[in-house]
Amino acid sequence: MKAFLLAAGHGTRLRPLTDHLPKCLVPIHGVPMLSIWLEICRRNGIHELFVNLHAHADAVRRSLLDPPSTPRVQLSEEKVLLGSAGTLRSNRDWVSTESEFWVLYGDVLTTLDLTKMMVFHRQHNPVATIGLYQINNPSRGGVVVFDERGVVQEFAEKPRQPKTNWVFSGLLIGTPELLDAIPPDSPVDLGFDVLPRLAGRMLAYPISDYLVDVGTIENYEAAQTSWPGLPA
Repeated sequence: MKAFLLAAGHGTRLRPLTDHLPKCLVPIHGVPMLSIWLEICRRNGIHELFVNLHAHADAVRRSLLDPPSTPRVQLSEEKVLLGSAGTLRSNRDWVSTESEFWVLYGDVLTTLDLTKMMVFHRQHNPVATIGLYQINNPSRGGVVVFDERGVVQEFAEKPRQPKTNWVFSGLLIGTPELLDAIPPDSPVDLGFDVLPRLAGRMLAYPISDYLVDVGTIENYEAAQTSWPGLPA
């Protein structure tokens, strides 16, 4: 199983932490986010991880030198940011033999059992399965309307008037059909440019487990006290 871990953003909302540190290396209880994601991948049968880089790329490279990381990690530095969907499109050859693959946002902290979400996806085989969670201020995220069967009816990125408080978690299972839906623009974003096109062809996977987007200083500081650690 392969996974993209999207980690190339500037992390401007986490300044001053990210003035000299990439956001994927900010620590939670002293452990870098990237190390937490490597452990999550190990536990869930993800053997190959593609990590895109931009700001402070050398720091990420150094973090993976000793000891050798598992799963096997492929790093790709983007001199010019491609956007979340642009990274997938530009590296689709890396998953050319896969019927499904993970897309994971590197600034998400979660205890979700990814294996259970994959089992759900394989039972239904949609174009994509997107993890959702509920937040108090949904206008800051990708807002999703889904029906009683779990089929996504609408996806709207950062709408002024959200129809629900269910938002995209940054955890997604994709397929070749998802890659086919990415337009040839650059940069191109999953939330704004791709997922809205797939309404009716995606399934929602509601998440009740611990999940926090640590991409802001407020959430990052809250995570330092709320993070329970990965299950034993």
